[in-house]
Amino acid sequence: MSQAFAVWLTGLPASGKTSIAGELSARLAEAGAMVEVLESDALRRVLTPTATYSSEERDLFYRALAFYGSRLVAHGVPVIFDATANRRRYRDFARELIPNFLEVAVVCPLEICQQRDQKGTYRKGRDGRTSTVPGLQEPYEEPRTPEIVVNTMTVQPAAAATTIIQSLQTHGYLRDRANSSDT
Repeated sequence: MSQAFAVWLTGLPASGKTSIAGELSARLAEAGAMVEVLESDALRRVLTPTATYSSEERDLFYRALAFYGSRLVAHGVPVIFDATANRRRYRDFARELIPNFLEVAVVCPLEICQQRDQKGTYRKGRDGRTSTVPGLQEPYEEPRTPEIVVNTMTVQPAAAATTIIQSLQTHGYLRDRANSSDT
């Protein structure tokens, strides 16, 4: 590995971020890059165990997430953020803190995300049990200039991981040997 980096996978809930993060993490590990995946649901259980998803709580949560990721990168640990981060300012803050940063827009139509929704997030929103679902009741601000756009209607997680690895190499964040396991 050349230097530590951060990849932020952003998109609507159930758009495919976690599948891509898992594939990317595994591929990078095979190449000798031991990354830390910062998955928002897992961290939320620690940082905000009784999450309300209010604007104030989201602001605090995403600032903490970006700061935590920046500290890992500063200490040589590559990071994959698996987090919706529905406001651009959350991702922009991470970009400010982390010099070697790639934003990946994971694109999928809302209707398909709702069909894929294994956690029941959208169902809770439609049933009135929550009023804070990005894309449903809360806005989701798509990245203006992501380094990579992945449409999960047409691109499988393995192909998305290959594209991200190639971009990491192009930016000089990763040596070419990371791509040696491509099929």
